Amino acid sequence: MLGGMSDFEKSPDLFPEARNPENVRAINNRCLLRTKAGHTVVIVSGMILAQYAVNDSMAQAHAMVSLVEQGWADQVEVARAFGCSSRTVRRHQERFAEGGLAALGRRSGYPAGRTRLAVSRRKRIAKLKAQGCSGREIASVLGVSERAVRKVLKRLELSPVFTQTELSWEGSGPADPNLSAFPPVPPVPLSPAPSVGADSGPSPVQKPGLVSPVSSPAPSADPNLSAFALTLDTDPMNRSGDRLLAALGLLDDAAPLFGCARAVPRAGVLLAVPALVASGVFTCAQKIYGSIGPAFYGLRTSLLMLLLMALCRIKRPEGLKEYRPQELGRVMGLDRAPEVKTLRRKLARLAQAERAAEFGQALAQQRVAAQGKTLGFLYVDGHVRVYHGKHPLPKAHVTRMRLSLPATSDYWVNDTQGDPLFVLTAEANAGLVKMLPGILEQVCSLLGQRQATVVFDRGGFSPKLFQTILAAGFDLLTYRTGPLRRLARRLFSEQRARVDGREVVYFLADQEVRLLKGKLRLRQVTRRSEDGHQTPILTSRRDLSAPLVAYRMFERWKQENFFKYLREEYALDALVEYAAVPEDAEREVPNPAWKALNRKLQQAVADLECLQKEYGVEACQGLGLGHQTLRDFKAAQAKLLEKITQAQKRVDRRRAQRDSIRKRVSVEAAIQEPAVKLAPERKHLTNLIKMLAYQAESELLRAIAPYYPRAGDEGRTLVQSALASSADIEVTSGQLRVTLAPLSSAHRTRAVAALCEHLNHSDTCFPESPLL
Repeated sequence: MLGGMSDFEKSPDLFPEARNPENVRAINNRCLLRTKAGHTVVIVSGMILAQYAVNDSMAQAHAMVSLVEQGWADQVEVARAFGCSSRTVRRHQERFAEGGLAALGRRSGYPAGRTRLAVSRRKRIAKLKAQGCSGREIASVLGVSERAVRKVLKRLELSPVFTQTELSWEGSGPADPNLSAFPPVPPVPLSPAPSVGADSGPSPVQKPGLVSPVSSPAPSADPNLSAFALTLDTDPMNRSGDRLLAALGLLDDAAPLFGCARAVPRAGVLLAVPALVASGVFTCAQKIYGSIGPAFYGLRTSLLMLLLMALCRIKRPEGLKEYRPQELGRVMGLDRAPEVKTLRRKLARLAQAERAAEFGQALAQQRVAAQGKTLGFLYVDGHVRVYHGKHPLPKAHVTRMRLSLPATSDYWVNDTQGDPLFVLTAEANAGLVKMLPGILEQVCSLLGQRQATVVFDRGGFSPKLFQTILAAGFDLLTYRTGPLRRLARRLFSEQRARVDGREVVYFLADQEVRLLKGKLRLRQVTRRSEDGHQTPILTSRRDLSAPLVAYRMFERWKQENFFKYLREEYALDALVEYAAVPEDAEREVPNPAWKALNRKLQQAVADLECLQKEYGVEACQGLGLGHQTLRDFKAAQAKLLEKITQAQKRVDRRRAQRDSIRKRVSVEAAIQEPAVKLAPERKHLTNLIKMLAYQAESELLRAIAPYYPRAGDEGRTLVQSALASSADIEVTSGQLRVTLAPLSSAHRTRAVAALCEHLNHSDTCFPESPLL
């Protein structure tokens, strides 16, 4: 072999690094950029796609557009190779599509020859726009293009927002000399509450002497205006002054300061403000809680936020993460709404006061004063909230699931229309028989001397309880349970009646019955259905007709529908907090050991009965036919007789074991750990909030029913759509005008327009504000 070094031995590096030359940039695996002698060449798969001078920006932009449009590279790859952003590549594409190659030669920066709008003119544009001038009129006065005006309005966020400061000015003459170019516009009366309109736009505003009604309320004959909260801020979108006062401990709650805005999401929820104010929730809260300390988001703001959340179907504070605080704040007259942690802290602070029951009692009193005529029949029923956590809670039977699960029971009292009056939380899932006397005591404190009829389900059937109800001055209406003899068909007759505008037809039998060995006499109305099923109804009301008794009893399903609606729409069963509090450790509950021994005893009795039946069958077959004597039969069945003897001894032994221990023990002895229950205060408070939201929704439903034929079937859906719709907000002297966007169909829009007209006559002020 000849001497010498091979090529491998001459290589200094085993893995030499291969790099592109300095004048070559790779776009992707198919495209390259090569720059040399002041020129750039775009190469695609070995073919030249474009060639241009380095300083030729138009040709460079065209090469970038060609690469993207022809599919050789995407925007990100081209931007990285040419040293620009993807937005620049996208802008080149848009210009080329609009004006061709000539459009790519446009210089960067503001277009030459076009008048640049001075910053000092922004307030002038805002005032002209607030006066009701169009964009074309403003552009002609200022000597700029209409597009420039639109851009400034958008940049100032006045396309959706006009601040309240820019809507107000002092003096009797125009604030700007250019305003003299327009003739004076007479003031147009504005409705004091929401109205429906699609393209109406802002109404003209009277020019002389218009002052912000929130920052400086004008003197009024109404004595309540003196209680309105004031604010040092003038810009609705910047409440830094009030936030500073709250941080210094000088402010308990931020006053509502509204600004004009277009297409505010969910501003239709302001339809419910008159009903919320009429419920007295803010007055009762101020009376019960007073204040929750110095804060920008005080008591009124926190309660209003929780109520509007429920009406907007934001079911938990955590749901606020999906919404912009600025948009929700505009509806409340704030620069931004409270967020998740803030709202949860407010709830915790209210719960620390432990006054939810007192707050609910005050709300119920307001409800009784306003809706006294609907309280002739009170429907009482329990709702079971299933618990899936780790705390050892007592079990309750969940009817809708047909299971017994760890749960907490709440008892609701509803009026004749199905609206809730108040709610109580049962201790350790106490049954209706035990809870009803306490509920009646609270009802007595609300109604005074007024007599009412209590309607409840089979769970409250107890003749002794009936005596307690009658002794308390109430009438009762419930189902009768237990084994009953069926009534003869001849006792039933068809009976008709017209109740609440509806005609009802029942097959009824009316008779008197005696309970407690004749000590209690009640009236029984039995309904017979088409399949022959009989439903007995007990009542102490003898002044009502039989059809009316049946109708009021079957109207109890309104309360069941109420529970279902609140579970689905308001998350009634949602767990508000995970905390648990100690329960009464001395409370007696069924002994689990006694129940276990009782089950074993029942099984032993069943085995004994089975053997005895077998022995009886053998005796019938052997002795009955005369084939055996009694002595022969006993000898033949000696083994079976021995089994019966052993089974009887087992039954006696297990009965003695069961009777040797207590049937009921303390709760701590039963569960072998500290007794706890879910913290009730915060849940009770949120239940009251949902109750108020449902009441407000019901008020809107009753108001819209005369204008919407299908209100019975679709009324709540229509109200939900109206509450969730966007709206324009306009602030004028002493008025807050809300213009809702049209709904999905003309007849629904007309119905909501009639509802707005109805609400306009209520003359309701926004809470803590003089704005009607």
